[in-house]
Amino acid sequence: MQGIAAQMGANGTTNVLVIDDEAPIRLLCRVNLEAEGMQVLEAADGPTGLDLARAERPDVVLLDVMMPGLDGWHVAQQLLDDDRTSEIPIIFLTARAEFRDRARGLDIGGVDYVTKPFNPLELAPLVRDLLQRIDRGERDTLRGEKLAELRALMETD
Repeated sequence: MQGIAAQMGANGTTNVLVIDDEAPIRLLCRVNLEAEGMQVLEAADGPTGLDLARAERPDVVLLDVMMPGLDGWHVAQQLLDDDRTSEIPIIFLTARAEFRDRARGLDIGGVDYVTKPFNPLELAPLVRDLLQRIDRGERDTLRGEKLAELRALMETD
């Protein structure tokens, strides 16, 4: 697999695909990510998101879970099962905050799980840090850390 840095466009821009049925969330992501020099693609539903991911091969996908029709769980599974998109990191960005939902997102293969409402100013640094760690070969370590955080939260409840 070529590194994330090698996948980025010639100008070094990070390409982020936001798949969310809520236009205000897509706009919030776009404004904050573009302010940090990232290029943003948007999809308002799962099928459009899958098509864009396959055609554009973004560096990372921000994926909502609760969407009509094809939900985020199924979108993620299809992205991870497709050789063209299986290496694209998925960050779930959703209002589903229950432990079992977080665990499911990480078990499916997501690298992070951000719950709404979220601080939009933290989005670009999160994306940048995750991509740097994945580029260094830390994808499995990263997912392990997120699962450990989840286990620790479950023990304190």
